[in-house]
Amino acid sequence: MPRTAHAPLRLPPAFQKRIGSHREKGAVKRRLRQGALETVCEQARCPNIGECFSNGTATFMILGKRCTRRCHFCAVETGRPAPPSPDEPETLAAAAADMGLSHVVITSVDRDDLDDKGAGHFAACIRAVKARLPDATVEILTPDFKGEPRLLDVVLAAGPDVFNHNIETVARLYKEVRPQSDWTTTRGVLRYVAQAGHPAVKSGLMVGLGETDAEVKTTLEELRDLGVHIVTIGQYLRPRLDLWAVDRYVADKAYRTYERYGAQLGFSHVFAGPFVRSSYRADEAHQAHHEAQQEGRGDGPRSLPVFAQ
Repeated sequence: MPRTAHAPLRLPPAFQKRIGSHREKGAVKRRLRQGALETVCEQARCPNIGECFSNGTATFMILGKRCTRRCHFCAVETGRPAPPSPDEPETLAAAAADMGLSHVVITSVDRDDLDDKGAGHFAACIRAVKARLPDATVEILTPDFKGEPRLLDVVLAAGPDVFNHNIETVARLYKEVRPQSDWTTTRGVLRYVAQAGHPAVKSGLMVGLGETDAEVKTTLEELRDLGVHIVTIGQYLRPRLDLWAVDRYVADKAYRTYERYGAQLGFSHVFAGPFVRSSYRADEAHQAHHEAQQEGRGDGPRSLPVFAQ
């Protein structure tokens, strides 16, 4: 069960000032509603929604707004989803073109009810965006597809530029925080995609769930060993009182430590900070990875003795 019994920590003033401070987001919302499109920005109650919408960007959430899993940190609705909309790939691509996006980020709910777990729909969305916006890059933030290589191959064959699958938390807390997911499966997905050689591999985790800084560093080592190139680390902010309680608010100094350690491990980019989320300023992270690749940094798995098999 999620740890919700103890009184929630008081939200620091810095968070109170920034959440909801951007209000110029009507145009993006209207365009999304025209196509009956969902965003994870809205459904997951992202604190950066005002900033991103007012800058004309959003992270599309495909395959409906009901998830077949219930993670104890997530505000997305859980329940029986509706069938996928066959028009969604083209509608999404048209919206991305109208918004003038050069880096298109697509995520989804878990769809364990579908035979292919939504892999075919992901691939269709990638292809539709690339057909409509041939110069744009496409980043996907995916569920685990139950770790099935054949389903990962379906998605990879569509040619995403960034494949993001979040590890979310440290090994000790993983099963408590994500009871319907599996640490080994998540690791397997990241390793499989990294070994494919393309696209860039990205993952992210939250802090403030009860982990220690030492565990965060160990998780970074694990991700690097798997072949991940880009990592995001951000503060967990409890979206509802019935979800996992915040254990601590991490100081800015710790985020700088995470970034320095990630650089030492050889990641092409580690983006850490209180408001960092998986898709926040994703175009900048992708550009940093591209530059690192040109310089010969952050390429491929790195074996670490602590994780030697």
